[in-house]
Amino acid sequence: MLGKTLSSCKDMDMNIHLNTPIEKLTRVGKITSDRLTKLGISNVKELLEHYPTRFEDYSKVISLNQFSVGEIGSIFGTITSIEQKKTSRKQMKLTEAYLSDGTGEIKIIWFNNPYITQTIHEGDTIAVAGKIEEDFTGLLMKNPNFEKAESLEQTIHTSRLVPIYGATFGITQKQIRFLITQALQATEEFTEILPDKVIIQANLRSKIDSINNIHLPKNSKDYLAAQRRLKFEELFLVQLLVEKSRNNIKTSSAPKIEFNKDKTKKFVSSLPFTLTDDQRKASWKILQDLEKNYPMNRLLQGEVGSGKTVVAAIAALNASENGFQSALMAPTEILALQHYKTISEILPTKKIALLTSKHARISNSSSSTDTPLDLSPTDQTDNRNNIKKAIQDGSIDIIIGTHAIIQNDIIFANLGLIIIDEQHRFGVEQRKALKHRSTDAISAKGRSASGWHRISDSADNAPSESEISSDSTPHLLSMTATPIPRSLALTLYGDLDISTIREIPKNRKPIQTRVVDESNRDKAYKFIKQKIADKGQVFVICPLIEESDALGIKSVKKEYKKLNEKIFPNIPIGLLHGKLKPKEKEKVMNDFNDNKISILVSTSVVEVGVDVPNAVIMMIEGSERFGLSQLHQFRGRVGRGENQSYCFLFTDSKNPQTMQRLHLFVKARDGFEISELDLSLRGPGQIYGTEQSGHFTNLNIATLLDSDLISETKKYAKEILESDPTLKNFPTLKSELEKEGRELHFE
Repeated sequence: MLGKTLSSCKDMDMNIHLNTPIEKLTRVGKITSDRLTKLGISNVKELLEHYPTRFEDYSKVISLNQFSVGEIGSIFGTITSIEQKKTSRKQMKLTEAYLSDGTGEIKIIWFNNPYITQTIHEGDTIAVAGKIEEDFTGLLMKNPNFEKAESLEQTIHTSRLVPIYGATFGITQKQIRFLITQALQATEEFTEILPDKVIIQANLRSKIDSINNIHLPKNSKDYLAAQRRLKFEELFLVQLLVEKSRNNIKTSSAPKIEFNKDKTKKFVSSLPFTLTDDQRKASWKILQDLEKNYPMNRLLQGEVGSGKTVVAAIAALNASENGFQSALMAPTEILALQHYKTISEILPTKKIALLTSKHARISNSSSSTDTPLDLSPTDQTDNRNNIKKAIQDGSIDIIIGTHAIIQNDIIFANLGLIIIDEQHRFGVEQRKALKHRSTDAISAKGRSASGWHRISDSADNAPSESEISSDSTPHLLSMTATPIPRSLALTLYGDLDISTIREIPKNRKPIQTRVVDESNRDKAYKFIKQKIADKGQVFVICPLIEESDALGIKSVKKEYKKLNEKIFPNIPIGLLHGKLKPKEKEKVMNDFNDNKISILVSTSVVEVGVDVPNAVIMMIEGSERFGLSQLHQFRGRVGRGENQSYCFLFTDSKNPQTMQRLHLFVKARDGFEISELDLSLRGPGQIYGTEQSGHFTNLNIATLLDSDLISETKKYAKEILESDPTLKNFPTLKSELEKEGRELHFE
């Protein structure tokens, strides 16, 4: 059937290759070419790798003397009449035709498509595809697919599994399918990159056969086989990258950080709370990793408020006691400030630097006139330069900051541990830059013990030459409050060891969550007044800074004005968003922390890192605009004290699917359950920043919901690399992996 379909395209007389520019195809002008470029299609190969998102099954050929009303399929016949009309009520233009297949006749109606009469005429032989309906006039089909054809074997848009593609404005499904039929001439040029052994053992079809059958399958069996093969290939490449990355880590050297039992026990006993079992287990795993001579590459994932920062502090404490610096990088200034405040309080004997674009502070510093936890902004050049020098000479134990700590003028004396919070928010190059910030000047010093005495209690703790070789790689601890679903853990995070904290402190009460419609808004406001009278505090989250008439979303500025002037005129209210000047932002946060502000109206800038134990209500406007994982992050900003806390989801949406999603969130208490729900509803890219992962994330057909296939491809990838670590025997596969600048080091 495929050959007949291709041969029916009479105007395809050019030679088409995978590298043929898209504008060289028949009926592709400048405008169409530009529109296809928006879909990521610039040549024939990219067109053929623009796979269908679904199929309409019109393969059943219906005879008009034997059918059922409601049946879906295709009818092949002759147009007996066709004309344009207008409806009597709304004056809507419609095209009405009658089609006869020799056994009966059916009425065809197309709405708002006046050009059809220029395409088909009385006496034309066509195929139509859709659902048979019936009204008082008899049988009819509404807005069916149609195409001229001399026989059913020549059809593309009817009487088969008809592919539906992702499109853009000005590009129709018919256009894409027409171009695909041209491009399929080049399928023979596709190279088989999978090893023969894998193809046989995994029972896969060939690449060429799969490309043909993913676009124009003869039946559902062929389509599913093609889909499995193409998904397998994409995920297999991902897993090879992940496994190679894991192997590369184990062949690198890292500073050996020994567990200091006495100092760790003393620190834990000094805490004003008891560590949970999960915190203890995670800490022990990390401490064991730090004692190895190859880099730790561990992800610490945990519920909102589960205490990941304390676990990170235990690791940083041990690094310091071994003579090494730690660097903690946070995605936002607010989160960096929060970490600086927390870690300075729980590690008062350590010298901790805060360095952001607007802050330069050192706690526990006799040379500073600031109090240890002074969080006010500063841009004093002398203070900033002094901190940079202190980092470089090794007199700072822990450096906390944002992107500012990966600038070229920040040089670490002896970086042994990197901690990256909410790591999916950082790009690959940013993470790499932090890893390579260890100074070359240390090598010139010979890394003598005298260069380390400032950071240790004794020069005896100074790292040895072998422990800090010139090619030593710091240990890496990533943290996230967005739990990773299993499929993501096997792919994007497959080269990381994962520790999980599910427990939350025992004195915390479950947060009561409610969906609030407009009719109950006044009741919610009354409830909020009661809680504020009891010294409680409230977050109000809005999606946008300015009002958007197009979306009808609450503006944070407009909401602040309404609450401040009309709803709570006698209650102190603060406004926080990303466009505020840093000095203004810090004043608002300090006032909220000190309970000088009872209500904080904010954008999503408070999604992570804000810890206000007295906050008991999280009120989210336009809640349907946020993903479930983000809603869970917002909800986690309250319930951090011993008082009962509440989360109100305000929405004016009447969409049943939207309401179902919000009610699923209300019932789901566990962040891991929520992450799975969010992944299935929104996909990984919007949640986890997969474009930042550094691995093979440009999946065209596979998804990170294909957990079984992910596990299967992981097994084959491990087997291949165990038998041939450099892929010497698989040059085509190696070449494919090394395209587009992927750093793999298969040598």
